[in-house]
Amino acid sequence: MSTDLSTTKEFKLNVNQCDYTVRVEENTPLLYILRNDLKLKGTKFGCGLGQCGACNVLIDGRAVNSCSTPVWDCPGKAIQTIEGLPAAGELLSALQIAFEEEQAIQCGYCVSGILISAQGLLSVNPNPSDEEIFAALDANLCRCGTHVRFLRAIKKVTSQRVKST
Repeated sequence: MSTDLSTTKEFKLNVNQCDYTVRVEENTPLLYILRNDLKLKGTKFGCGLGQCGACNVLIDGRAVNSCSTPVWDCPGKAIQTIEGLPAAGELLSALQIAFEEEQAIQCGYCVSGILISAQGLLSVNPNPSDEEIFAALDANLCRCGTHVRFLRAIKKVTSQRVKST
């Protein structure tokens, strides 16, 4: 499939603290750019309607559905995908390690979106209640039913933060 260059525009994006320039149609969903142009495959296509959370990324620290976020809304904003969740020099973030330790990763399809939603919550609320965690994850669908394990993993990270301070 060829793209008519007269209908495309150039967009400068900051993804995982790296700058990229892409040339695409302005209504192209961010998800497609992440997966197809930038080869960041951790963000998953789920429903394509912004209803399942599998495609969640952080934009300026807030979890959003990348499948329903057009590229024209992204320049000048910090985009973080699951690949950018660990800090520099880390293989996995504390949240990812807690998910692994609590066996909260079953089939794995929804997990990147859930980790992103959890990170978005923890960025603004480092010690959320169970209700706040469930509210933050409410838009993320998981068919494996590991929601209690997600809760345990997130609480594990918050309790580690309390112990280290």
